[in-house]
Amino acid sequence: MKGPVKNKIIAMIPARYEASRFPGKLMKDLNGKTVITRTYEAAVNTGLFDEVYVVTDSDKIFDEIVNEGGQVLRSNKEHECGSDRIAEAVEKMDVDIVVNVQGDEPFIDKNSLASLLEVFQQEGAEEIDLASLKTPLKESDEITNPNNVKVITGKDNFALYFSRFPIPYPRDTSANVTYYKHIGIYAFRKSALMDFYRLPMLPLEAAEKIECIRYLEYGKKIRMVETTVKSIGIDTPEDLEKARKIFS
Repeated sequence: MKGPVKNKIIAMIPARYEASRFPGKLMKDLNGKTVITRTYEAAVNTGLFDEVYVVTDSDKIFDEIVNEGGQVLRSNKEHECGSDRIAEAVEKMDVDIVVNVQGDEPFIDKNSLASLLEVFQQEGAEEIDLASLKTPLKESDEITNPNNVKVITGKDNFALYFSRFPIPYPRDTSANVTYYKHIGIYAFRKSALMDFYRLPMLPLEAAEKIECIRYLEYGKKIRMVETTVKSIGIDTPEDLEKARKIFS
């Protein structure tokens, strides 16, 4: 009797140099190493992946990872989003599950990633096209902040919709609804990722500017996994200073 099939799992770290809010942030110093190198090393150190790659269109980032002894791939095309950049990179690779790790989040939580990958080993996993993380929101200003993408799920924890608007709308405040923030770390089946790459953007994604809506619009199933670990991203110079204090 055969045991469960072992998926080949890789991590991809899409890395643009020209970030709109904080240009060059991935090459900023974070206590002796660059932000992108810290993130790469953190992904490797989880021990969860068969391979870890940075994928970039930047010569500076490419050379940085090479000089640090890491694995890096160069994008050949211009891309609107990280998923497209990853899809181009994995198109000819023999892999099963691809995890998108954000290049500006060097504080990777291994337990959250392990929970994300575990869904592909559970009963009914063949239904899942991709999995992602959500975390509860408590404060009203966090719930109303359009930079926090909210997600609602069914009782089976498959995503129903993502929005920058507070969903569900609290018409009945006694309903005691928990609001969830979507954390943009994904584990894709390669086939679902390649479909995303080839299918055009539709109106809902275009309106909200949330790329995972494309999967829902084309009928893909996204399993959400809850975590209480807050992601720490570096979007501003102030975030970088906080990160330096954490590393210290």
